[in-house]
Amino acid sequence: MQCIVPLLANAGLLLNAGTPHWRRNIFWMLLALSSTLWMIGEFEWTYYEVYQHQPTPIINGGDVVFFLKGIPILAALALQPHRKRGELHLQVGYLNFVLLFTWWAFVYAFMVLPWIYATPSESQYNYNYDVVANVQNMVIVIGLGLLWLKAAGAWRLVYANLFGASAMYMLSSLTINVAISMNTYATGKLYDLPLISSFLWYGFAGVIAYLKRSELDSPQDSVDEGDEKPRESAWSARLAMAAVISLPVFAIFTLRFEHDVPEVRDFRLMTTLIASVPIAFLVFLRTHLADADRARLLARSEQSIENLQRLQAQMVQTEKLVSLGQLAAGAAHEINNPLAAILGFSDLLADDPTLPEKARATAGKIRDQARRTKTLVANLLRFARQVPPERTLLDINTVVTNAVQLRALDLRSSKSRIELQLESVLPGVRGDGNQLLQVFFNVINNAIDAMESREGGVLTIKTMRDRGNVVILFTDTGPGIKDPQRVFDPFYTTKPVGKGTGLGLSICFGILQEHAGKILCYNSQQGGAVFRVELPAVLAAFPAKEPQAAVAASTPQKTPV
Repeated sequence: MQCIVPLLANAGLLLNAGTPHWRRNIFWMLLALSSTLWMIGEFEWTYYEVYQHQPTPIINGGDVVFFLKGIPILAALALQPHRKRGELHLQVGYLNFVLLFTWWAFVYAFMVLPWIYATPSESQYNYNYDVVANVQNMVIVIGLGLLWLKAAGAWRLVYANLFGASAMYMLSSLTINVAISMNTYATGKLYDLPLISSFLWYGFAGVIAYLKRSELDSPQDSVDEGDEKPRESAWSARLAMAAVISLPVFAIFTLRFEHDVPEVRDFRLMTTLIASVPIAFLVFLRTHLADADRARLLARSEQSIENLQRLQAQMVQTEKLVSLGQLAAGAAHEINNPLAAILGFSDLLADDPTLPEKARATAGKIRDQARRTKTLVANLLRFARQVPPERTLLDINTVVTNAVQLRALDLRSSKSRIELQLESVLPGVRGDGNQLLQVFFNVINNAIDAMESREGGVLTIKTMRDRGNVVILFTDTGPGIKDPQRVFDPFYTTKPVGKGTGLGLSICFGILQEHAGKILCYNSQQGGAVFRVELPAVLAAFPAKEPQAAVAASTPQKTPV
């Protein structure tokens, strides 16, 4: 029965080990581990008394299992799963458990083992074992009592049952120790009934927690998460420091105040010396992990500050863009008035038959340039959101060709050239022709400027259909893009001061977003930059296709400009 009861306790405790909260899972698994260790000790007693038919030896090295069973409970109390805190660092938590386990094992070896291996003594062995075991049981009862008083709601009920089970175990253990000293105890007497019942109570506490698992998720205290983490780390560091400092204290006690035989003193000094190695190593490892965690936290804090500064800079740039839009709108309105006069007078001069032919041709050129200026003013107004865009069905090849022709006027003395590879049959695109012309013209300008820094090159513009999109690829042979992820940021430019403002590509990005399209940039494997513009196609609107051009439709046109 004493071997079966811990199995029932484990079943009740492990019901709660499948939650998404790792702290709670480890809490219940540690309690189940304690029951398992107690069961292992009972197997040893069963082996002697049932199978060997002889009493268990008074000096028994296997009693350490009964002592070690309290260590998982102490580690579980340190987790305090009722508090709604951030997840602990798992590695540090495991090291704390190993450090606690090592230190308690050292205490057992220091107090009990000398009377087994150095100078065997049944009376001293029983006395020292009872002292360390009872102290451990009292610490567990006090810890559960404090948690019971500090918790609230369903957790308070759970802790109350765990406190009752640990108190019953402590009292029954004290009672059995007294009965053993009076030679009135034997396995199977009524003394064992409270001891067995305490483990059933542990399992009952696990069943209660399982039935109230939904209530355990609700907040139980008002401790601020930011205040609790430093306190927990401080207590862990203090316990680690206490474990290290306690070793020389035990050694000094052995040398100066211990009056036992030399064999016991030598055994305790050797135990202290041996225990100092793993404990010091665990403390060093814990400190190393804590420093690494703090360094990682510092790096994250610095990154957060950098992100905040970048966000502030972007907000400032946004305000600049707003001011620039207002300035553009005001300037456009002011320019419109003299433009109207220029257009009117140039129309009169161009249509006046009394003027010479050369004068009328000059007036016609003035009228054409004035109309072009008016178109640019209209684009400024659209950029400032003063004029709604005009969405019409467009032939993207025509828009690209117009952008190339505008830029070709400045290529007469340049070493760069533009090569067109236009797909002859493309679906139509719905959008604003002037805005898309602005996008293509800006990308072409950037590519030409980049190639001019390397004494010329070739810009290849290719149009094609990709599923439901019309794609325009701009591939140059320039030096490439230093930071492709930032080219669309406002005011980001690699050009010298006075050569660029860093607004062109950010405006292009916004225009394509309004057209439900996108623009991407990357560096090609051959070197140079690639800009990919995608626009949704109007699939029902294909340009008319001549029968005799059916064979050539799949072959791109190559037109050097």
